[in-house]
Amino acid sequence: MTTALSRLEGYRQRRDVFFKTHEQSPLTPEQREAFTGLSYYPPNEDLSLVLELDRSGEGVGEEVTIGTMSGEPKQYIRAGRIHFAVEGTPVTLSVFQDTVSGKFFLPFRDSTAGTETYAVGRYLDPKARPDGKLVVDFNMAYNPYCAYNSGWTCAIPPFENRINVPIRAGEKLPAFADEYH
Repeated sequence: MTTALSRLEGYRQRRDVFFKTHEQSPLTPEQREAFTGLSYYPPNEDLSLVLELDRSGEGVGEEVTIGTMSGEPKQYIRAGRIHFAVEGTPVTLSVFQDTVSGKFFLPFRDSTAGTETYAVGRYLDPKARPDGKLVVDFNMAYNPYCAYNSGWTCAIPPFENRINVPIRAGEKLPAFADEYH
């Protein structure tokens, strides 16, 4: 996992620089001044997965509306479902596809939400491989921008992607998240 680990470290460093310095950072100028870095779980090899996208089943291929924090709905296509296990517990999550960009999107809420991670949930952007499988690396799971600043509108993970197992990988709850919630 050396290459994967260095890729993950680079990703995390780039996110910290973006949050601290970029004009489109979700942080307010005051938050950026005090910002020292995002909080992450240690890398978890067991949650770095390559999975088949199950395109069978009810609702696959349909356009779905996902609610947002502001009440403005966002349209996606339900691309399929992924199946895997977390600490021996079977999990199924729906993977969506953006109707404009075509990129895969995986909003989820696990049992760490509200205590270790952002209460609304987190996001992941699975990547398609040439063989049709998806790279689903929960170490890359991230908080929506609304976790950092109430000025942002974020998609709320749908009921079908709320799971009762802990995904202890990726971004954790921001230290300053309760300043405005």
